[in-house]
Amino acid sequence: MGEDVLIRVRAVFEKKGRAKYISHLDLNRCMLRTFRRSGLPIWYTEGFNPHPYYSFALALSLGYESGCEILDFNLNEDIPLDVIRDRLNAVMPEGMRVVSVAEQKMKITRIAKAEYSFSLFSENTSELLKDINELLESDQILVDKKTKKGIKTVDIKPETEVCKCEATEKSVDMIMRLPAGTKTNYNPNLFFEALVKHGCVPFTAEKICRTGIFCENNEIFS
Repeated sequence: MGEDVLIRVRAVFEKKGRAKYISHLDLNRCMLRTFRRSGLPIWYTEGFNPHPYYSFALALSLGYESGCEILDFNLNEDIPLDVIRDRLNAVMPEGMRVVSVAEQKMKITRIAKAEYSFSLFSENTSELLKDINELLESDQILVDKKTKKGIKTVDIKPETEVCKCEATEKSVDMIMRLPAGTKTNYNPNLFFEALVKHGCVPFTAEKICRTGIFCENNEIFS
């Protein structure tokens, strides 16, 4: 195979269990070791300080699980996709597993939304559900969001899509889609903060997991 070969690969991986406590910075270091141990012919950048090229589509909040993390990298040899997957999984740390490997299709800039599932545990789930519905039906959902220019008050209601909101005996289980990508990024923590600000009954947010990454038209990003 010639030196000019460049294979652009996109892997989807899980980050669950203990791995949810790996920060984004540590994830970069972790993936560097993973590539080295896998023996894959990863493409290196050129210049004075060459390093393996790879990138993550979206940073994941610390403590969140995910079943759909996107990892892009380049190889300088054409290797079967299932071999790439298996060689990575053989050296992945506990809690991380490559689900699928494919050629890169869509540009990262097409990412517009991320879907999350989570459970809000409370001693009074019926009252909590009532408070959640009141907040969702209000004209605005104002939260303080940290930006490069400081703290800014934003209304997250127009871009918050609730796909599921059901009460069980111990929790209110929700699935929510929020803006994500190169322009705007929200995560469920903003919604939790809005609930507290709204004065709802005490709750604990658990089992927070990113379950999907989508384009503007709700097409699955691939």
